[in-house]
Amino acid sequence: MVLRPSRAKSVPKFAVWLLLALVSAQAALAVANFSPQRRVGYGTGDQWEPALAADNHGHIYILFPQYGAVSGCAGCTAPTVALLVSNDNGLSWAAARPLLPSSTGQFDPQIVVDPVDRQTVYASWLQNNKHDVMVARSQDFGHTWYFAVAERSREDADKPVLAVRGADVYVGFNHEQNFLVAASHDFAQTFTSTVVNPNAGPGWSLAGGATVGPAGDVFFSWTAYAREELSTRPVNIYVSRSADAGRSWSTVLLDVSSAPPDCSAQGCQAEFLGAQIALTSDSAGTVYALWNAGAVHGGVERIYFSSSTTSGASWAAKADVSSAANQVEHAFPAIAAGVAGDVRIAWMDTRHSLWNVFQRSSSNGGATWSDEAQLAGAARGYDYVLPEGFRFPFGDYFSIAIDNVENTHVVWGEGRNYKSPGSIWYSHGR
Repeated sequence: MVLRPSRAKSVPKFAVWLLLALVSAQAALAVANFSPQRRVGYGTGDQWEPALAADNHGHIYILFPQYGAVSGCAGCTAPTVALLVSNDNGLSWAAARPLLPSSTGQFDPQIVVDPVDRQTVYASWLQNNKHDVMVARSQDFGHTWYFAVAERSREDADKPVLAVRGADVYVGFNHEQNFLVAASHDFAQTFTSTVVNPNAGPGWSLAGGATVGPAGDVFFSWTAYAREELSTRPVNIYVSRSADAGRSWSTVLLDVSSAPPDCSAQGCQAEFLGAQIALTSDSAGTVYALWNAGAVHGGVERIYFSSSTTSGASWAAKADVSSAANQVEHAFPAIAAGVAGDVRIAWMDTRHSLWNVFQRSSSNGGATWSDEAQLAGAARGYDYVLPEGFRFPFGDYFSIAIDNVENTHVVWGEGRNYKSPGSIWYSHGR
C-alpha cells in the first residue's frame, strides 16, 4: 500500500527534535574524548584491513587494500594496497594513492615506524598471487619508497606481520602450518627466512603481532589452527622470541582457546571470529599481549591482556579487560605502547547488539585502566552504520597507534557482512 502525503500523519516537531537530540547524545557518548568517526581512503569501492602508524613529526600513515577502481592506475588489479598520509596528526588527509602499482593483486598490508629514529617508515604486504612477501622503506615521510622481496615461494603466504628497530627488519608470515620469519639486518635490503615451528602438525599458523625490544630481542605472536574440524578443535596461542637476531626461536604457549564461533551466516570462514593475538613493547622493554579466546567450542570469546617484564620468559596472569557481559562476543585485538608503562588497547564487541570498537589505556603497564571509550557512532548514507555501531567487522584486523603528542589513533573496517560492502573508519583522541 502506498500512503499518499495528504493522508500521512505528521510527527510533532517536538518529537522530531527529541529524537534527533537523543541520537546526537548517543553519538557524542560513543566517541567521548575521541573525534567522531570519519570514513577515510577512497570514496568508492570497498576498503578493509587497515594498518596504522605514527611518527615523531606529526605524520599518520594508513595502509589499506582497495577493492575497486583506482584513479590513475588502469593496470592495478583489485585489491590494490594504497597509502593515506596525514601531515597534521590526523586532522586532514592527503589523497590516497597506490604504494606500488601491481597487476597481480596485493593483500594484508602492514605499516610501522622505526622506534629508534621515529621517522623511517616500513610497509609490508603480499603480491604476485600471494607468493611474494614485499617490504618497503621510506625516509621522506612516505613520498618515495625503496622496495624489496623478503620472501618468494611457490607456496601461498598469508598475513605478514612487521617489526623494526634500526637496521633490523623482521616480517613474519605462514605457509599453511609453518610460521616463518624473514630477517634483514641492512635496512630491508636483503632477507633470510627461518621456520619458527619446524615440527608443526597439519593446519594453519597465523601471525598476530610482532615487536623488537630495546635490547634487540624479537617477539612474534601467532595462533595455530587444526586443518580439520575447526568447529570442535581448540586453538593454541603462542609467543615466540629470538635473542639472536632471528636465527633461532623459543616458543611459549600463552593460552588455549576453544574452537571459533560460527559466522557462516555472514559469509566468512570458520576462523574469522576465532582467536587472534596482538603484541607490542614499550620503551623499557616490557612486552604486552592482547588476545581473544573462548572457553566453549563455538561460543563467545573474551578479550585478555598480559605482560612480561622478563623478555618473554614469564608472563603475568591473563586479565579480562572488557566490562561487557559474559555472553557478549569479542574479537580483533589491537595494541600499541609508548614510554615505560604506557599501553593502549582496542577491540570489537557486540555489547549493544551491533558491533562496535572499544578502547582503553593504561599508564602503569596494565595494572589499572581508563574507562572504555566507544569509538563507532552514527554516519549518514551507510545502511551498515548505525548509532549503536555497525553490522559486522570488515576485515580480519584493525590498528592502533600513539603519535608524537601522546594522542591515540585508531582505524578499523565496518561492513554489512564479511563480503561487502564495507569501508574503513578513523578516529583519534586521548
